[in-house]
Amino acid sequence: QVQLVESGGGMVQPGGSLTLSCAASGFIFSNYDMSWVRQAPGKGPEWVAAITAGGGRTVYQDSVEGRFTIYRDNAKNTLYLQMNSLKPEDTAHYRCARIDYKNDYYGSLRGQGTQVTVSS
Repeated sequence: QVQLVESGGGMVQPGGSLTLSCAASGFIFSNYDMSWVRQAPGKGPEWVAAITAGGGRTVYQDSVEGRFTIYRDNAKNTLYLQMNSLKPEDTAHYRCARIDYKNDYYGSLRGQGTQVTVSS
């Protein structure tokens, strides 16, 4: 069964850090570019960061550049998102996504997601 399962969300104060994880199963994880997509209440989905299959290249939205880091461990079939200097505007539901079509950072397969809330 093809599956993506996110974890690591929670509530954090502004300026804090969180690391999200995404465990992949049912497909050859190392063959696919992957991304993180978030959706804030009342807004449409926004891709946050993407990484190539081998992990050698990454791309970020301007709003998170320098604060977030996407990386992966292909031996563990796991994708990560390290989030530092979190801001209230980072509050959203975060989902990992498998990119099936080149540069389609929103992906064709997404997990159920994990909630991140940044609030004092």
